[in-house]
Amino acid sequence: MLVVTLTETTPVLKAADLQADLRRAGIEPWAWIINNMLAFAHSTSPLLQQRAANELAQIEAVSTRHATRWAVVPLMAEEPVGVERLRQLARH
Repeated sequence: MLVVTLTETTPVLKAADLQADLRRAGIEPWAWIINNMLAFAHSTSPLLQQRAANELAQIEAVSTRHATRWAVVPLMAEEPVGVERLRQLARH
């Protein structure tokens, strides 16, 4: 089981609630995936740079309070759809 979230306060809190529900049912998530993250997308837009800076608090919450295993997927120009695109993503 993977928990997937965006790096915003509400999605992280909802994912943490889901994890708590799963644990009560005896299911332990294997890892968290932080999806569409701007901080690693290297945007030149001041607005997106500010949003990227705000994401760091949510990454801290995931890594210190919610997950022992986690990975980040940056915001990408093309969605990683299909086996080959997922393999390329896994190589990073």
